[in-house]
Amino acid sequence: MKTLQKLGKSLMLPVACLPVAAVMLGVGYWIDPAGWGGASPVAAFLVMAGKAIIDNIPLLFVIGLSIGMAEGKDGAAALAGLVSWLLVQSLLDPQTVAMLSGKPLDVVSPAFAKINNVFIGIICGLIGAICYNRFKNTKLPDALAFFSGKRSVVIVTGGVSILAALALFFIWPAIYGALVAFGMSVLELGPLGAGIYGFFNRLLIPFGLHHALNSVFWFDVAGINDLGNFWNNTGIYGVTGQYMTGFFPIMMFGLPGAALAMYQTAKSRQKKTVAGLLLSAAFAAFLTGVTEPLEFSFMFLAPVLYVVHAALTAVSMFVMAALPVRAGFNFSGGMIDLILSWRTPLAQNPWAIIPAGMIFFTIYYFLFRVIITKFDLKTPGREYENQSDIENKSLSATGDFADIAKAIIAGLGGEGNISSLDNCITRLRVDVKDHVAVNEKAIKASGARGVLRTGKTAVQIVIGPQVQHVADEIKKMII
Repeated sequence: MKTLQKLGKSLMLPVACLPVAAVMLGVGYWIDPAGWGGASPVAAFLVMAGKAIIDNIPLLFVIGLSIGMAEGKDGAAALAGLVSWLLVQSLLDPQTVAMLSGKPLDVVSPAFAKINNVFIGIICGLIGAICYNRFKNTKLPDALAFFSGKRSVVIVTGGVSILAALALFFIWPAIYGALVAFGMSVLELGPLGAGIYGFFNRLLIPFGLHHALNSVFWFDVAGINDLGNFWNNTGIYGVTGQYMTGFFPIMMFGLPGAALAMYQTAKSRQKKTVAGLLLSAAFAAFLTGVTEPLEFSFMFLAPVLYVVHAALTAVSMFVMAALPVRAGFNFSGGMIDLILSWRTPLAQNPWAIIPAGMIFFTIYYFLFRVIITKFDLKTPGREYENQSDIENKSLSATGDFADIAKAIIAGLGGEGNISSLDNCITRLRVDVKDHVAVNEKAIKASGARGVLRTGKTAVQIVIGPQVQHVADEIKKMII
């Protein structure tokens, strides 16, 4: 589980590169929606610049996985991953396969024409990271000392990649066929398949594994490539975008409706405190589509609400796909991405997201409010035992990241109890030596949105979009 969570976090590194592509493509299509950029030099410049990123998404995953999974996040791991990618792409190119197998090019399995994809990118990235972790400290005799240490990583990666290419030569056609069959089975379900995907996407959030599921539907792993096809205008009008559109009403409107319900059901003397927590989280969800700070505010306090949230996400995905309404994102389903995708060639009735979102805002608000009050769920503002806890909860509002870092370190059992620390977009990911020394109440008092124990010595702390600043302060203090 720990490895899978680290993999999920690493997958976000290449995803974080996509917003810049969304900006360039979105602005380019806004300037020239009819000619798709071809009728305006400025639009063409922006569209082609954005496509340069979208067209190389697999390579971004190679580099992102190599760095994300490597110890110390060293650039040598990224170089190793790149070497692996180049070797595999060359050895499994259809013309190379035809030559090695002695078959005419036209009878070579079509799987090898699709070797340039995210799935292979992930494999090559992992090869680079594993070889780096295993051989970065290699010591060789003096005569070969130049190739010791990190220089040996690329050499070993080359050998491992040749073996991987040999294995893929035999098994890739079967893997590709299975992935395509899976993708096609979902595609054949149409809007229902989009709803099923949306439901499991939300359920995997607590475990940080939703990114792996996303790669199947958003990228070219199973032939769906919903995100890439939408922005490259290589998809099907009225179909492409169905695995993204339904997130907009939930992230922009539904979850803020839930935040309002939680605020209004909070105890009177605690409303002022939770207002900052819920308002900032709701604003982040609406503007950028970053929903974890808000979801973690009730995920563990009231898990029944989270299941309701997952079900409503499925409904939104189904309805948007069935209407049809189509919009896309390069980061998440917030207002910024909606505006940028509004005039893209494959956008369809994006205006409908606004009234649909208002409906989901109303549904979330009333449904959450009724469930919270009927079952007396301990959502934010209803679970605190004393006033000191309430006062401590507002610490993050001060913006003093050094103070927050000190409080978190103390809650983790002190500097000496932290064996490693990293972060993703919204969470700190910490390994501790003694899990008993971790004080979850003290960590939450720092202003953290939630604490999740993912293993005996693994702790995840939900901070929100400012997590990088907190992580940097902690690293300064524990050096």
